[in-house]
Amino acid sequence: MERAPGAIVDALVEQQDELSGLLEMMDGADWERPSRCEGWTVADVVVHLAQTNELAAASVGGRFPDAVAELTGGLGRAGSIDEGADLMVRRERDQPPTAIAERWRTGADELDRLLRDCDPHARVAWVAGELSARTLATTRLAETWIHTGDVAAGLGKTLLPTDRLWHIARLAWRTLPYAFSRAGRALTGPVAFELRGTDGAAWDFTPEPVAVTTIRGDAVSLCLVAARRLEPRNTDLRGEGPDAEAVLELVRTYA
Repeated sequence: MERAPGAIVDALVEQQDELSGLLEMMDGADWERPSRCEGWTVADVVVHLAQTNELAAASVGGRFPDAVAELTGGLGRAGSIDEGADLMVRRERDQPPTAIAERWRTGADELDRLLRDCDPHARVAWVAGELSARTLATTRLAETWIHTGDVAAGLGKTLLPTDRLWHIARLAWRTLPYAFSRAGRALTGPVAFELRGTDGAAWDFTPEPVAVTTIRGDAVSLCLVAARRLEPRNTDLRGEGPDAEAVLELVRTYA
């Protein structure tokens, strides 16, 4: 099961539209509700998405270092990417909900336009180093999906999973070497994912040469585990091979 290069931008737009639908139905008090993202309100989550969309647009436009300087200027040195994101949100969280929503929507639309116009194989700068524009679009889909769920949980709403998660599951599989290196560990050998998709179909991601570790189970659960929103032990995900436990511990879809 493969997807055309343009499909990832279509999926990103659809995910943004799902979030937009939630924001449009919110009142002022809803913005101050705690989100699923620990320590952040619903408003904080949307501020973060607006900021990271602006960084992604700057990346595609070749001005990533300048955008980072603009968003982080005057902030203390962060000990991690997560800490840096929190500092950025704290500085800009005291804005009216209408301004936050407009900033996010404007940035999302600009990013979509830039991604459609660029070569999907072009190399662009990002937080963890250079990647292709197509992979950047996939990371934006993954983060927007994660945080749409954070907002929905804060509002007491449940979202239905869609086949957009195919892209996110594939990202989790492809970036396993990064996830392991980030933790100072090494894969024993190639890993395969044999997942049950949102429509019940098989979503299989298999490497060459033959995998030495295989992870099996529900694709939605895998994506939630990779987003750090669900513990592997609370899923039907199972693995066999030398790296099975480590894969479920370390898999991730964000920097």
